[in-house]
Amino acid sequence: MIKKLLLILAIVFGLSQITKAQVISCVPCNQLGMVMNVGSQQTAISIYHSGQYMTHPRSQNIFTWEFSDQQGNILHLDTLVDASTISFGHNWSLTDTINVTVHFVNDSAILPSGNSINCLFEDQIYWSTGSITPWGSWTFIHNNPGVDVTDINQITILEPDFIIFPSPTSNNLNVKGPNEEYALKILNVQGQMFYEMNNISGHQNIDVSFLPSGLYFLNVSHNKGYQNIRFIKQ
Repeated sequence: MIKKLLLILAIVFGLSQITKAQVISCVPCNQLGMVMNVGSQQTAISIYHSGQYMTHPRSQNIFTWEFSDQQGNILHLDTLVDASTISFGHNWSLTDTINVTVHFVNDSAILPSGNSINCLFEDQIYWSTGSITPWGSWTFIHNNPGVDVTDINQITILEPDFIIFPSPTSNNLNVKGPNEEYALKILNVQGQMFYEMNNISGHQNIDVSFLPSGLYFLNVSHNKGYQNIRFIKQ
């Protein structure tokens, strides 16, 4: 009887391990990254993201890309689903350094920790030319891996100055800011501005019920710099 019980427990344990192994469908954020494609030219960008082929189901991979200059101005925004590459034309100066940020999520992809994939990638690119030939290419400066975003409902920026919550939200968005002057804007992923406040300080409660459902950016300008915070309007 004891032998039969031990055998049953062993089978159940083995099946549970197989089940656990089956649900692991992605690798950690720090094992993913971005690569500049050969197709990138002086007036065009093409960047490959390894998350698309390392995370399943691929059909639910969502990449939110943002390109900005050193003053915090947004140059290009795009949200791609089930796509490994972002490509677009631009008119940037070849002497500029461009900030590249991509937020990668897939609620159905499970990590070994049991969490779903939720990664933030931040890097910079510049136009690099060789000393022998005049040919150049857009090149990543840091080659940073992704970092796991552990709390999407309360995002802290410029700690401890700014906190926004909740996300997702249906009606109101709370912004906890410092008792110093700052300005904010709400933009969609195409860069269209929907809301603006200037010369404000402290806590703000913003009515966002008028916004269509989707992904938005809260752009904050402060004496410490600029920051874009993502939030979802339900």
